[in-house]
Amino acid sequence: MCINQHVPELGEFLKACRAQLSPRTVGLPEFGAPRRVPGLRREEVARLAGISTYSYARLEQGCAPVPRPVLAALVRVLHLDDNQRDHLFALAATCECAPRRRPAQKVQPQLRRLLDELSGTPALVLGRRMDILAWNAMAAALLTDFERVPDKKRNYAWLLFTDPAIRELYLDWRTIARTCVTHLRVEAVKCPGDRELTALVGELSVTDADFRQWWAGRPMPGLRVGTNRLRHPIAGDLTLDWDSLTCTADPAQQLVVLTAEPGTSSHDGLRFLASWTADPYQRARDATA
Repeated sequence: MCINQHVPELGEFLKACRAQLSPRTVGLPEFGAPRRVPGLRREEVARLAGISTYSYARLEQGCAPVPRPVLAALVRVLHLDDNQRDHLFALAATCECAPRRRPAQKVQPQLRRLLDELSGTPALVLGRRMDILAWNAMAAALLTDFERVPDKKRNYAWLLFTDPAIRELYLDWRTIARTCVTHLRVEAVKCPGDRELTALVGELSVTDADFRQWWAGRPMPGLRVGTNRLRHPIAGDLTLDWDSLTCTADPAQQLVVLTAEPGTSSHDGLRFLASWTADPYQRARDATA
């Protein structure tokens, strides 16, 4: 049986979209009382869409369902492109029926064994919503001690946007972060009833202005391979190529591996990091230095 749902992600998306519009863009005068927030006011969007301010306010509160004619009007008023339109309709679809809770993911045993074999290569397994399901010692040494991260916050996108140390680690943080937003948007379209994903996007939208802007903006193309530049406190500057491999037993699990070109300083840096990781006495000396 269908029931009304509260979808905060829908409200965050609408607020971010109207914040990017100026009155001049939609043909409204810009004189009058100073605006306390950027973009259009709620009542202006409501008037242009032909609905009451109360009805639109309910939408920004994440309340549903949303009639398709109203969605079409909002696409026109907010000047949404095709990708943004599809995302709006996907969010609205979560309101039509009660979402089903999906079972928690566990890393596939063969991926766990493969991680343990990659003693000199940073690697981790990402699940739905970019949850970090497993990692090896090199990934922990390169990125962060995942054991110290609470289970519910052990998510790559969450750490990338909220952990200052990881933000400083990536010299090309903005590119990596926008790629994460793209992955989450693809997941949202594939599984619009995912409560955990809705909660994650809502929290990041409130926590980080960049995430809020990129989530509402034009999406970047999705990537399955790429290059990261890092400034590591132990291994120094690293340029690492990353690749993601899909698990056949569970296509929602991705093995992400980071490697360096042999003969480069980055390759030497990874070898040094591997030796440092294998030597607990050296780690203890570095920690007390």
